[in-house]
This record gives sequence, C-alpha cells and structure tokens, in this order.
Amino acid sequence: MTAVCDLTRLDSAQPDFDAQLARLLAYAEATDTAVQQAVAEILAAVRARGDAAVLEYTARFDRLEADSVAALEVSRGRLEEARQRLPLRLERALQAAAARIRAYHERQRLESWTYTEADGTLLGQQVTALDRVGLYVPGGRAAYPSSVLMNAIPAKVAGVQELIMVVPAPDGVVNDLVLAAAAIAEVDRVYTIGGAQAVAALAYGTETIPAVDKIVGPGNAYVAEAKRRVFGIVGIDMIAGPSEILVICDGGTHPDWIAMDLFSQAEHDELAQSILVSPDAAFLDAVEQSIARLLPSMPRQAVIAQSLTGRGALIRCRDLAEAAAIANRIAPEHLELSVEDPHALLPLIRHAGAIFLGRHTCEAVGDYCAGPNHVLPTARTARFSSPLGVYDFQKRTSLIQVSPAGARSLGEIAAALAYGEGLQAHARSAEYRFESP
Repeated sequence: MTAVCDLTRLDSAQPDFDAQLARLLAYAEATDTAVQQAVAEILAAVRARGDAAVLEYTARFDRLEADSVAALEVSRGRLEEARQRLPLRLERALQAAAARIRAYHERQRLESWTYTEADGTLLGQQVTALDRVGLYVPGGRAAYPSSVLMNAIPAKVAGVQELIMVVPAPDGVVNDLVLAAAAIAEVDRVYTIGGAQAVAALAYGTETIPAVDKIVGPGNAYVAEAKRRVFGIVGIDMIAGPSEILVICDGGTHPDWIAMDLFSQAEHDELAQSILVSPDAAFLDAVEQSIARLLPSMPRQAVIAQSLTGRGALIRCRDLAEAAAIANRIAPEHLELSVEDPHALLPLIRHAGAIFLGRHTCEAVGDYCAGPNHVLPTARTARFSSPLGVYDFQKRTSLIQVSPAGARSLGEIAAALAYGEGLQAHARSAEYRFESP
C-alpha cells in the first residue's frame, strides 16, 4: 500500500503564522513512567551487584548468555576480522570517512596557554584530555558505523587514554560494519552489552568494566533516560531528540533534490522534522509534487509519510532575510542554504547545529563523510549548544602563580572584597602574603 503524505502549508504573511509555527515546533519529550521506573531499578541493581546484574539483564533483554562479563568483550582480533570481511568498496568508504573526520577534528584541539603580567604574576590555562570515555552504539537491527566514527575519532584526537564501546548484541549478533568501524577508529575495548545496564556499568563501574568519565552516543528511550539519571556522576554528550532538517531555498534548486533532502531526515523516524522555507510559492508546489511522485519509491515510505504529515511543513516567506529569521527561531539541527549565494545569507544565521552551503551540499554527506561531526543539538538547543567535538573530550584547568609583588596588589583587592562579603578568613589569607615578613 502506498503511503499518503499530507504536508502542512504555512505562510509568514498569515496573521496567525507565529502561533502556527509554535504548534509545529512543539515537541514534548515525554518519558514514560514505566521507562523511568525500569531504568531506576536497572541502575540500582548494577550499582549494587555489578557484573552479576549486567549478565542477568543481558540474558533477559538480549537473549545472550555468558558466564562472565569478560566473555562479552570483543577481542581486537575479532574487530579486525570484521573489517577484513567487509566488501572492499565499503571498507574503503569507512577508511575515507574516518580520514576526513580525523583531519577536521584535528583542527579543533585546544592548547594550553599562559601569559605573564608586568609584576611577574603568571596566569593561564592547562588543557588535558579525559582519562576514560564510554561510547554507546545502538545494536540489533540498527547498524550505525558512522556513529562509531563520529564519537570515537574526536575522543582519540583529544587524547583520551581509554575508549570503551558498548553495543547490544541480541541473540549474539553484532553487525560487522559496527565492529569494523571500531577497529578503524581505534576503540580500545568493546563489550556486547546494551540498554540501561550498559550505561550503568560505564557510569558506576563493575568488577570487569571500569567507570568512565563521560558517556557519549545515541540510544533508545531507556538509554536516554539512563544517561539523564547518571549525569553528574559522569558527563554526557546530550539527550538528543528526533532528527531535524530545515531547507531554505530560493527556488533555483531542482525540486526532486529538495524533496529527497526532506526525506533524508524523515526516514529516521516518525517524529523527525523536515521543513522547507522559500519565498517562491510555485517552487513549494513543485517540491510537493516531487514528494508525491518520489515517496512510493522509498523503502521507508510509511515512516517518511508519517513524519512529513505529523511534523513536516512547507513555509512560504516574504524573502530570504525572513527565511533566515525563521531559521533562527527554529534553530534546526541541520540547515541547508540551497540558494544562489549562500555566503551572503550566512551572516544572518545565528542558530543551527550544522549549516550546509549551496545547492550541491546535501545533508547526507555531513552524516557520513564531510568531516564535521554529525552529533548535533536538536529540539532548538542549537540556541545554546554546539556539535560534538574534540573540546567535549578535553578539560580546561586555570593556572595562577602570583609573584611577590602581585601578592600585595592582588591581595589588597581580594581582602577588600572578602571583608565586604563577610569572609574574614579569605581576607586574612590574602593579607598574610603581604603583611608577614
């Protein structure tokens, strides 16, 4: 049966446009009470019983029996065997993507710095990598080698000493692509465990799996809830919402291209959001016609149709400047500027996870191989957050070395402010440095 797609049409000239757009963007990430309760129980069990609880949940949820957690570790040899089993074209594609991702992220590495003031006081910043990071990778029917590369390579570029990957293996099956990507990205250890129990093992540590400093990577509702609950004990990357794409087009791009770009995010899941904004009403009509014609050829047509019908839209605006203003309000995960001169429009854009410039730049190349990270802020969080990068695996520590001369000038300032706050010990601590012989 052919899926039917009924896209919302909006016009910025309509008096109630703002209200309509707000309703379109509304997304309440409701976590089911049953999910919350189940995750709380799993976290508590793994924290209390370690390996034993991990083994029980792995047998229960993934139908994978093992005598020990150590038996669930994937050897380096098995990772390499998976890589060698890949068709040559696919293995070369993974290698090429990894090289591009690494080259891009090497430019992000933060460096330590210091400067010395006239009186000899030294101030600065020391940058160090996290010691150990956990990477969650979805398993089962899903295979996301690109997620392995995008999460693991920045961590390695940052200098993370140990990267531990967890991936569920229902019925003992792990996708070769995922294992091959782990080999290429130089992941240190891989365990075939998943779900909230894997997040718990990484956060709290068990007899076999050491506790990590940060957990990154996507997962289902149970994984997301587990990450939310362990935040503070460990760092996390983000709680990601459904995928999003916003395309701004001046009407000069082939409508089939734009339709397929909208499909590229809609096919992720029914809650994904795909929006096209254009001042050209005839072009919006043409794209809608392309969607109707191309949709039946899509293997995931039912998912795409539900996504576009439920959360997608074609929006007519007055001009490209207004399109940019709408984009800033939406703050999309992915923003395509499919216009004649994207660099002229770029200064008007303030909020987006990643910006794709020009008619030939589809979002899909960013997902896999362009180089920048595809782990991006969703649900309007691009207003205040950034893509995953090397800086997420580095810490900054302040450096202060006060000279004898600086002890008086800085000490007098500090003492005055400390007395003002009623903190006498603070004040005396500073005064000792310039009052004592």
